Amino acid sequence: QLQLVESGGGLVQSGQSLRLSCAGSGFTLGYWAMCWFRQAPGKEREGVSCISASGKTTAYGDSVKGRFSISRDNAKKTMYLQMNSLKPEDTGVYYCAGIYYSDYDEVPPVTYEYGMEYWGKGTLVTVSP
Repeated sequence: QLQLVESGGGLVQSGQSLRLSCAGSGFTLGYWAMCWFRQAPGKEREGVSCISASGKTTAYGDSVKGRFSISRDNAKKTMYLQMNSLKPEDTGVYYCAGIYYSDYDEVPPVTYEYGMEYWGKGTLVTVSP
């Protein structure tokens, strides 16, 4: 059974850092492009960052460029999101999601929410002022 499980969320103060992880099981994560999305209370879900299956290509939403960094370790079947200089507006539930592309260097745009094929259940990040 294919499964994505996020971890690493928590409560931090503004300016601090967190690293989220997304572990895959039941499939070969290395064949899938992966993304992070987030949903703040009362707001629509938005794309944060995406990475190609190979890890060579990445994409970021404008609000996180220069602060967040996406990476993956296919041998460990895990994707990461390093979040630095966190702001209260980064608060929300963070989800990882996957999509299969035959081109392992291809990455979806961060807005490609409705094209994602598999989703995790999310991890909560709360940034206090």
